Amino acid sequence: MTEDSPDDPNTASPGGQAMWGGRFATRPADLMQAINVSIGFDRRLADQDLAGSRAHAAMLRMQGVITSEDEAAIQGGLDAIATEIRDGTFPFRDEFEDIHMNVEARLRELIGPAAGRLHTARSRNDQVAVDFRLWVRDACDRTVAQLKRLQGALLDRAEQHADTLMPGFTHLQPAQPVTFGHHLMAYVEMFGRDAGRFADARRRMNECPLGAAALAGSPFPIDRDATARALGFDRPTANSLDSVSDRDFALEALAAATLCGVHLSRLAEELVIWTTPQFGFVRLSDAFSTGSSIMPQKRNPDAAELVRAKVGRLMGSFTQLTLVMKGLPLAYSKDMQEDKVPTFEAFDALELSLAAMTGMVLDLEPVAERMAAAAGAGFSTATDLADWLVRTLDMPFRDAHHVTGAAVKRAEALGVDLPGLPLAELQALSPGITPAVYDVLTPAASAASRTSFGGTAPDQVRRQAALWRERLS
Repeated sequence: MTEDSPDDPNTASPGGQAMWGGRFATRPADLMQAINVSIGFDRRLADQDLAGSRAHAAMLRMQGVITSEDEAAIQGGLDAIATEIRDGTFPFRDEFEDIHMNVEARLRELIGPAAGRLHTARSRNDQVAVDFRLWVRDACDRTVAQLKRLQGALLDRAEQHADTLMPGFTHLQPAQPVTFGHHLMAYVEMFGRDAGRFADARRRMNECPLGAAALAGSPFPIDRDATARALGFDRPTANSLDSVSDRDFALEALAAATLCGVHLSRLAEELVIWTTPQFGFVRLSDAFSTGSSIMPQKRNPDAAELVRAKVGRLMGSFTQLTLVMKGLPLAYSKDMQEDKVPTFEAFDALELSLAAMTGMVLDLEPVAERMAAAAGAGFSTATDLADWLVRTLDMPFRDAHHVTGAAVKRAEALGVDLPGLPLAELQALSPGITPAVYDVLTPAASAASRTSFGGTAPDQVRRQAALWRERLS
C-alpha cells in the first residue's frame, strides 16, 4: 500500500515485476519485501476493492476516459476474480504486496493489457482509503445490528422480570431495592448509546475519497459524484490531501468500539458476581459455563470473563492506531499500512463479544427468591422511612435523615431489619410515627413506590421497555 503515479494507465508490469518497478533497477531485498507486504491481512478488503474498481471503471467509461470495450473487459475480469475469491481459488501472492496489486495482476492475466487502464486517474492511496472506509462502514452496520439484537434480548428478559426484586447497589453495598427488569434496562440504555455512536461515526465517514488520486487530484475529467453514488456514499470528500491521509473514520469507530466494550465488560462483571455461590442471583446453563480440570464441582462463567477481558484488545487497538497517526505529516505515509490489523482485530473481538453476551442474556435464569431475600438486606428501605417522615409528618428531609439513621443504628443493635423494629422503638425516635409506616418498609413497596419517569417501579419498567420496542422496530 505505497503511493504510485495517479495517472499512469500502465502501472501493471508483466513477468512478476513490481508494478511500480520502472524507476528501479533491482528488486527489493527479501527483508524489505517481508516488512512491506500486506496481502496477509488486507486480503480482507477484497470485496471492497472490487466494488471500488467496478465503480471507477464505470465512471471512466462514462467520462470517455476508457472505451466501452475496455470497461466491459475490466468488469468481466473483476466478476471472474470475485468468483475466484468466493470459491477460494484466487492466487493471493506476496510478490504483489497488497490486495490492490494482487487484483490488478490477476486482472491482467485474465484480460490482458486492458487491465492496465483501470488504474487511470487513481492511486493506491485513494484506493485503499475508499476500501478501508467501506470496510469500516460495513463493520459499523454489522455492529449496530448486533447491538439491536442484544438490546432485544435484554428487553425480553426485562419484561419477564419487571416485578422481580433484587438489591440495587452503590459502592457494591445494598442501597435500595430495584427490580431485575429495571437493572437490565440500564444496559439497554447503554447499548443504545453505543449504537448511536456507531451510527454517528458512519454518517461522518460516508464521504468518498476515490478520485483524490495520490494526493493532489487528477487531470482527467473524472466524475467523483458518480463514483460516490455508486458506492453508497453521500458525497465525495472535499480535499484531496485530507482524503488520502484521513483515518479519523477508523479511530472514531474504534473509540465507539472501546466504549461499547466497556459496557459489555460491566455487564460481564455483574454476571461473574451474580453467578457466585455467595450471590447466587442467576444461573448460566452448561452452554455458557465451563468446568475445572481438577475441581469437579466448579461451574465457571468463562464466556463472561472473556467478554470482560476483550475491552483490553479494543482499547489497545484504538491506542495503537492513535499512535500511528499522531505525528504523520500530510499526506500518505507507509505508517498508515498499520491501520488495518488493529481495526480488524478490534471488530472481530467486538462482534464475538456481542454475540456471546446476547447468548448469555438469553440463557441466564434469575434465582428470584435469592434476589428477593437480598433486596431487603442492609437496611435497604431506610430511604423509604425517611421519605415517609417527610410526606406524613412534614419533617424536613435532613431531620428525617437523622431520625432514620438512628432507627438503623437501633435495629442493628437489636439484630433486626427495619420492618422488624418495634413501633415503640420508632416512636421513641419520633413520637408521630404510626403503624402505617410499616406499609413502606418492605422491598416490594419500596420498588413499587419509585414511579417517577425512568424509575424502578414495575409499570415504569414496562413503559420504558415498550418505548424501546418502538425505537428498535
